[in-house]
Amino acid sequence: MPIQHANEPGKLLEFHLSGKLTRADYETFVPLVEGVVREYGRIRILMIMHDFHGWDAGALWEDIKFDVKHFADIERLAMVGESKWQEWMATFCRPFTTAKIRYFGSDQLSEAKSWIAE
Repeated sequence: MPIQHANEPGKLLEFHLSGKLTRADYETFVPLVEGVVREYGRIRILMIMHDFHGWDAGALWEDIKFDVKHFADIERLAMVGESKWQEWMATFCRPFTTAKIRYFGSDQLSEAKSWIAE
C-alpha cells in the first residue's frame, strides 16, 4: 500500500507515501483525516515521500475532491521528499489550502518534524 499512517498524538498525522497512489488509497487516507478533523478541528500533516511516483487518474480526482472539502482543515503541511518535482508540488498546492506549507529534503526530516510541531 503506498500510504502508511504512523500514529501520532493529537492533531498531527504522519503519512509515508511510496509508489503511485490509487483511488483505493484514498479510502484509507480520507477517513483517517476526517476523524482527526472531527476530534481536533484544524490538523497538521507530515507527509514523507520515498520512492513516490504521484497519482493515477482516479487518485488525482479523489485528491482534488479532498482539497476542496478540506480547504481550511489543515493548519500546517510538511512535505519531505527526494526529488525536484516533489518540491514543486509543495508550491503548486498553496492555492488549494489555507495551510502553511513547507518542503524539506529527505535529509531534513528532523527539521520537518520540529516545524510541524511548532
